[in-house]
Amino acid sequence: MDTNDAIKRLSALAQESRLEVFRLLVKAGPEGKAAGDIARNIGIPSNTLSAQLLILSNAGLVKARRDGRSIIYAVNYESMSDLLVFLTEDCCGGRTEICAPLAALASQCCPPAKGKADETPARSRRRR
Repeated sequence: MDTNDAIKRLSALAQESRLEVFRLLVKAGPEGKAAGDIARNIGIPSNTLSAQLLILSNAGLVKARRDGRSIIYAVNYESMSDLLVFLTEDCCGGRTEICAPLAALASQCCPPAKGKADETPARSRRRR
């Protein structure tokens, strides 16, 4: 990931309702949530939500799909992961105790995919 992409994604998250929408979609998982459900959960008008989702989508953090008459939004987990790797790939200067809480949290919620155990996350996701 290059610096400009990271800035675009971080900027998209640097607003209260967008961050709230993003966190709600992270909790929803890959199935995502319908736009109307998101608006009701967050308590913002549909037109405001549309603008917020457009910014998150343009940053590559969420994706949309049509399901009948609904538009379902879900987090783009690859993009989120790339951002997290970018932010932490040079973490700690060799002092693993600094990043230990982050590593512990990641291991609780995000088990490695089969066949990916041999890859170094920072190197497998790095695109410069």
